[in-house]
This record gives sequence, C-alpha cells and structure tokens, in this order.
Amino acid sequence: MQCLSGAAALPPTVNSLLFIRPSPPPPRTLTLAVTLNDGEPSRSEPRVLSCCSCGRRTGLLGAAAAAPLLPITTFAAPVASSSDPTVVMERLRPPRPDWYEEFYAQAMEEGMRSYEAEIAGYKEKLFSYLTDKSKNILELGVGTGPNFKYYATINDLTVIGVDPNKQMEKYARSAAVAARLPETSFSFIRGVAEALPVRENTMDAVIGTLVLCSVKDVDTALREVKRVLKPGGLYVFIEHVAARDGSLLRFVQGTLDPLQQFVADGCHLTRQTGKQISDAGFSSIDLKTAFLSSVSLISPHVYGIACK
Repeated sequence: MQCLSGAAALPPTVNSLLFIRPSPPPPRTLTLAVTLNDGEPSRSEPRVLSCCSCGRRTGLLGAAAAAPLLPITTFAAPVASSSDPTVVMERLRPPRPDWYEEFYAQAMEEGMRSYEAEIAGYKEKLFSYLTDKSKNILELGVGTGPNFKYYATINDLTVIGVDPNKQMEKYARSAAVAARLPETSFSFIRGVAEALPVRENTMDAVIGTLVLCSVKDVDTALREVKRVLKPGGLYVFIEHVAARDGSLLRFVQGTLDPLQQFVADGCHLTRQTGKQISDAGFSSIDLKTAFLSSVSLISPHVYGIACK
C-alpha cells in the first residue's frame, strides 16, 4: 500500500484525509488588447446571501510566445477509468516541461495583480462565510496562493492545495508565509480536480477560483467537490464564463477559444460554468454574476457559495 507521492511527508492530520490505495499497473498506452462593450453593467453589487443553515486562471498572460513549442492537447479528453488520482492526473494533464511550468507560474504570480485588486471585494464577501468551523479546507488549482490572505485567520486551519503544476508550490508557500498561515497548516499536492487525492466527507470547505475554465471535465470535477465535502460543507467559487449569446463579446470568445486553450494551458472562454454548478446537485446554492473591467475578454464572471 502506498499513498500519493509526497503525502508521506505531510502532517498526520493531512495524511488521514488522503486516499491510500494500491498502485495500479502503469497504463499502456494573445494576449489580446481588446475593450468590448457587451451592453452589460461594468460590475454587479458584490452581495452574497447565506446559502444554508450550515452556515486557472485567466491564461491571458503572454504565454503565446512559448506555445508553439509545447505538446499541449487542445481537445477535451475523457476522464480516465482508473480510480487512482495519480493515474487520472497523468492521463488528463501530462507533465509539461519544467521551463514552461515555471514560466506559467511566474506569469501567474506577476500578471494577475490588477485582476486580484478588482476581485478583492467579491472575495472578501465570499470568504467571510468561512468560520472557525471550517477547519479543513481544500483549494482546487491553488496556483500561487492568492486566496490565502482571505481565510488564514481561521483558527487551527488545515489547507490542502491541489494543482497539476508542481512549480506553483514555492509561490503558494511564499503566499502562505505572507498570510501568516502556519507552515504545518499548508500542504501542496500535485493533482487534478477530476480525481482529488482526498477521502470522501473530510473537507469543511472547497475553494475554487478560476479553475473550472481549465479542467478537462467540469461535471466530474464538481462531483469530486461534492464527494470530498462533509455534509453541510461549503463550495466557494469564482469562475469566468461565456458572455451573453448573440453579443459581440460572445462572438469574439467563440472565435478565440481554440487559440486560448492552446496558449493558456487549456483555459476555455465559452463554458457555461454557472449552469453546470447549478445543476450539480448541491442542496442549496447562491450564485451571482459580475463583470470585470481589468480582463475584458473574460469579463463575465459567476461567483457564490454552494452547500452540500
């Protein structure tokens, strides 16, 4: 028996949350400067209601310069049949060259500052619903850790950050230090949202911001979110989505979507993620929309809280 690579070095609390499974045999096997007026308000009021009594990213970062050298598949692949998280990850998101993963991690660290400044008000409102009862948190696509500062004050917190890009870890750990999150409270695991390396019914909250745009299978990822959440656990989300049908922005998104997937590590511009979250079978959900000026091509957003 062995656990996911790297889990043995984790604190005992984290190890108790991870899957432990026998290893299966190996498988055989523009940036675009556009300002568009979509006829929508520039911003909606960041107001979130209590969802129940239980109380990746944009990719528009200049990666196009490196993209022609990368072996990146741009079409959606079916989820691997194996239940082992490592096998599923290798099937859905094969490792990129180290230089590219570092390039992308650094681009995320440096290129998202204006976005984070504009989205901060929405995040502050959403993360305020996490209380000291939210002891165990899993963050999908943890990236460089921009969300840590919003929930690091929770007492006795344990955070598992899952991301397929191993180069994100050092940036995420630096963000954890800056947020005064105890070093022993944060663990980074390489993985994908479609096969979370965590036991069922163990998480008080799952957080995902700009993640579902890049996963291979949104519905499978949402089933995994529900699987790992405890009954009454919260799913906190912010995602960019397709613009209104028939709008100029929607036409541009549809035109550029294949290119976006290629240069931005699988990011899709035209997903109806809000509808998929609404249809995922959560016991209750509070979903709202927002329009951001700092990222015109992905301006339409959905955000909210779903309760298992």
